[in-house]
Parts: sequence; C-alpha cells; structure tokens
Amino acid sequence: MSEELLVPFLYDYMLRAMGISMLVGAVAGLLSCYVVLKGWSLMGDALSHAVVPGVVLAWLGGIPFAVGAFASGLLAAGTMAALRDRTPLREDTVIGVVFTGFFGLGLFLLSLFPSNIRLQTIVFGNVLGVADADILQMAIIAVAVVIVLAVKGRDLMLSLFDPVQLAAIGGSPAAMRLLLLTLLAATAVAGLQAVGAVLVIGMLVTPGATAYLLTDRFGRMAALAAGIGAATGLFGAYASYFLDGSTGGVIVASQALLFLLALALAPRHGVLATRRAARDAMAEGGA
Repeated sequence: MSEELLVPFLYDYMLRAMGISMLVGAVAGLLSCYVVLKGWSLMGDALSHAVVPGVVLAWLGGIPFAVGAFASGLLAAGTMAALRDRTPLREDTVIGVVFTGFFGLGLFLLSLFPSNIRLQTIVFGNVLGVADADILQMAIIAVAVVIVLAVKGRDLMLSLFDPVQLAAIGGSPAAMRLLLLTLLAATAVAGLQAVGAVLVIGMLVTPGATAYLLTDRFGRMAALAAGIGAATGLFGAYASYFLDGSTGGVIVASQALLFLLALALAPRHGVLATRRAARDAMAEGGA
C-alpha cells in the first residue's frame, strides 16, 4: 500500500506538476491576502477571464502565450479603471461588463480562428502538459511577484488601509492600485496554465479568506495563505493522479474545504466560536 502511494513521485511529469502547482499556489495565496483585504474578489475573477483573448491573439501572432495574456489582462484592468473613474457606474457593474466582454471576445476569436488551443485547456488548465518554456515563464512571474511584494508591500498595505497617510509620505495610492492590478494580471497568467481561467479566481481569493478567519495579524495571514496555497497545490496534483480527475479542480476544492473548516472552527471568527461568545454574553447579561 505504501509503495502505491509513492508511485506519483516516480514520474517526471507528476513531479513537475506538483512543483508548478505548489509554486503558483503559494504566490496566488500570498497575493490573495491583498485581494481579500481590498475587497477585490471580483477583480481577480475579471482578470482571470480577460486574459483569454490575449492567449488567442498571441497564438495568431506567434508570440509566447504569457505575453499576450499579460497584455490582455493589463488592457482589461486599464479599461475597468477608466470606466470607474469616468462613469457613474458602480465598480461591480464595470467589472462584470469588462470581464464578460473580454471573455466573450476570446471565445469569438477561437471560433473564427480554429487552432491547437483547446478551449478546455484555457478554461480549466492542464498542468500535466506544461512545456519547459512555460515552466520558466511561470517561475519568472512568481519570483517577480514575490520580489515586488517584498519591496512595495508596506506601501500596498497603506493603500489598503490609509491612502491619506500614503499620500502624505509621498506615495501614490493610484500607483499602488495599478501595481496591485498588474500583480493580479501576472498571477492570473501564471495560474491560467495550472488551473485555467475559471479556477484561478479560487486560488486568488480562498487562501486569503481562510487565513483571514484564523488570524488578525497580516504577517501571519500572509504566511498562512501562502502555506495553504502551496499545500493544496501539492495535494491537488498528487491526488489527481489517483482520482484521474482535474488537477485544478482538486486544488480549488481542497482550498474550499479548508475554508469551510476554518469558517466553522476558527478560534475567534469561526461560527462555533461566535455562537459560544454570544451565549456567554447572554449569560452574563442575564446574571
């Protein structure tokens, strides 16, 4: 039995899949803390779908998919920012219009120019079939995101909680907003090949939401979210070998399960703890 459990570690493609899933999961989990605190869950969803037309156009132009996807994500982010600043529309409305528009454009281009790009691969990912060049691109994106967060993390935090203070010390809240959008677009590109356009939103939100329930300190939250992302990435790739199912689906479903456990059992913010505190307060009031 134990020998059978070690079988996935004997195949190079499984080792690559587990490594890639851990890397992307950790980076997406780290960035998910900012997404959750900023309230940008829908923004991550929008950017993950907006990269689809860029992938198709990159194939048509013979350039790397990551370049086209990143450009498309930035264009979508810029469009959303322009519409939000220049129209009376609510931000959630702008996000919904832009991401569905970009995603629809991508599907339209796929129907006009049939290619070897399978829609299922774009939507759901295929981490088991990632080429060496794509692995290098994903590694570069991951390292770049971590470096930027290490250098600009404090300013990003100020832009979330105290943009006035950031402006007072010479920073720019608008620049930090653009930087966060850029990091989201880059991470969506990295996650696209691992879990696909649909599921990458889970990796950009769920680890941060889970960690938020477990701690009130940002440093611990970031460490927990990155750890959850890496652990579920490893587990998802490993378990998918035995389940013969979607690797991305297992990863995101595992993250959702951990979120539900945290929602129920978190020591301060969990459902059980909240009910217990309410009962204690009622008992004290009655006394």
